Amino acid sequence: MPLGRARRPRARTLAVLAVLGVALVGCAGPTAAPTASPTPPPSAVPQPGVAALRGTPVDPAAADHPALAVKIDNQQSARPQIGLDRADLVFEELVEGGLTRYAALWHSDVPGEVGPVRSVRPMDPDILSSFGGIVAYSGGQPQFVEAMQNTPLLNVVFDTDETGLFRRVDERESPHDVVLSAAEVVQRNTELAPPGRQFDYADSAATSGAALTGDATAAIFTAFSASSGRGWTWDAAARAYLRSQDGDVDLDAGGVQLAATNVVVLRVDVDRSTEVPRTVLSGSGVAWVSSNGSTLAATWFKDAAVAPIRLADAAGATVDLAPGNTWIELVPTDDGSVELVP
Repeated sequence: MPLGRARRPRARTLAVLAVLGVALVGCAGPTAAPTASPTPPPSAVPQPGVAALRGTPVDPAAADHPALAVKIDNQQSARPQIGLDRADLVFEELVEGGLTRYAALWHSDVPGEVGPVRSVRPMDPDILSSFGGIVAYSGGQPQFVEAMQNTPLLNVVFDTDETGLFRRVDERESPHDVVLSAAEVVQRNTELAPPGRQFDYADSAATSGAALTGDATAAIFTAFSASSGRGWTWDAAARAYLRSQDGDVDLDAGGVQLAATNVVVLRVDVDRSTEVPRTVLSGSGVAWVSSNGSTLAATWFKDAAVAPIRLADAAGATVDLAPGNTWIELVPTDDGSVELVP
């Protein structure tokens, strides 16, 4: 079902209780969780024949190139986005004014163009450093740009690019009109290493962690702020969760509703000491992993900026995702909410 505005106050109340570990009808709280990060498994190293960021079969020769991370706009006037439906991973993060922005990654399926491209934010180095490869964005405050340039990633920046990798498209209004030639920037930098695996993947959706031991989940409702509600509805025919924003279906540029094989919700602290909120993606916190129509309560761990996110169940075992694309919702603990509907 689509996310409706009337649901938000109830969802925020349920989320507060869920973080305290209280069991609720229609809202799943975490079970007892480990207090130490699980040991990174051997699968953190790229495996020949398996897409590093998707867990699906891939020709090793076709995967011998870097990942491309791009900051993608999510204001109303920036939708529908270009190429977002083909991303392996999409991180959704809180920015100013209660809005959200994406840090999207392509590796197994790189489109010709992606966009609209927007500026970098203070949490992006922590989100993206573990992937290596390339990051593209349209600038940002000097301290944020400097922090990103100090990461292991090759920075490709609209404001300083003189190689023609970016262009403005006439059919969109500025500043929501910057598009990146994604396939070309990857092809120019094939000497960079492919990414390691951020998450672990099961052999099939039916053997993913959520499918085996999770609870049936027909819908996932999250709110990043009072003005940013998100919904994911399980579609058994599509074998995916279908996305909505603020009560409306969320479409890609081809007119197809955005979908995710896995929806991973991480509750995160947000540093609001300056006008630009900074998601704190380090340490650990509450998580929910949804795959194959079910959700498993978990704990997330991230030991350093260059370390991948680890997901552990109550016994401390690494949670396997279903093979396919994944959206990671970085929901604030202070002003956000999570509601799971059976």
